[in-house]
Amino acid sequence: MKRTILARRAALAGAAVIAAVTLAACGSHDNGHNSGSGMPVMNHSSASSQPSATFNSADVMFAQMMIPHHQQAVEMATLAETRAADPQVKTLAAQIKAAQAPEIATMTKWLTAWGQPTAMPSGHDMGGMSHGMPGIMSDADMAKLKAATGTEFDKQFLQMMIEHHKGAIQMARDEQANGANPDAKALAARIIQTQQAEIDTMQKLLSQQQ
Repeated sequence: MKRTILARRAALAGAAVIAAVTLAACGSHDNGHNSGSGMPVMNHSSASSQPSATFNSADVMFAQMMIPHHQQAVEMATLAETRAADPQVKTLAAQIKAAQAPEIATMTKWLTAWGQPTAMPSGHDMGGMSHGMPGIMSDADMAKLKAATGTEFDKQFLQMMIEHHKGAIQMARDEQANGANPDAKALAARIIQTQQAEIDTMQKLLSQQQ
């Protein structure tokens, strides 16, 4: 009799375990199709892989190269605050700085979101990029600009920034032709439009310096 009772209890316990496992499986299945208690596994995986589907190597190179390119333009524009003589040059420099500083922050955020380094790979540092990055000023160019003041600074600044902008436009056109990220391509379009207009202004100002 005692053995019969024990057998029945064991059978009931086994049935309870099976029922619990079945309910757990059903609950897991339901969570995969609704967001009532959390993010579905499939949706989470899709969201995490989304950035890789919206950029390519051209987008990465564009951001990695344009960041230091912009940084140099901001440095040049900052010099104009205290060295330029022409108020129009100072105004233009402030305009360049105001436009490019936020773009640096934006491109840095892109690279971070893409899981890419914000600095260019070794071999493309500031000391040796003059041949790989269009329009970048050499250390000697920057030293010369820093040593100038007044009208001489104005002339050098305009000459250098025109070339600098031309380089940025070339890089932006490469991004439009080869990039995949819509935001990066839109920024490239703005760079082309804005910096071409600034080139036109600088060329007029430069003609007044001569």
